Amino acid sequence: MKKDAKLDEQNDVDSFDETTDDGSQTTDSEEVVKEVVKEVEVEVNVDYRDKWLRAQADYSNLIKETTEKRSQWAAMSEWQILEEFIPIYDNFKKAFSGIPDSEDKSWTNWVKGIEYIKKQFADILKQHGIEEIETVDQVFDPTKHECLGEEESDDRDEGVIVREIGAGYKKGDKILQVAKVIVAK
Repeated sequence: MKKDAKLDEQNDVDSFDETTDDGSQTTDSEEVVKEVVKEVEVEVNVDYRDKWLRAQADYSNLIKETTEKRSQWAAMSEWQILEEFIPIYDNFKKAFSGIPDSEDKSWTNWVKGIEYIKKQFADILKQHGIEEIETVDQVFDPTKHECLGEEESDDRDEGVIVREIGAGYKKGDKILQVAKVIVAK
């Protein structure tokens, strides 16, 4: 009887066996394990692919952000340098407003040379988009002008700029230096 029970057990195990393409035998449980392993591998591959795509997107965003930061730093550096040039240019303009007329040829040539340097400063500022803020005969605007005083004026309305004391400068919509002005009462 022991032999019959053993044979029945063997037949039960054989009923789960299958022959694969390469001729080896597998049981249903091995087949299930293989399918589960394949499904897990697919899930892992999808997970890795998602993480890889996210990493690529993060890297792309980092490059964009770095490029943007570099351009901001360059613009800030340009602003700082140009802000340092503005007082020098203003001083040139003030110096030329007080030059006396002279018939001396050497003096005239010297003045022309210095005027040329002043013009170069103006051209550099203009190339970088810096413009002087209009003042005289304009309505006072506290975002662009600083009022240093008021003056009686018969030919101008109240709040209109009569005289400029110090030039103001802007680049686009940004004010680099407000204009110092005298306003009509």
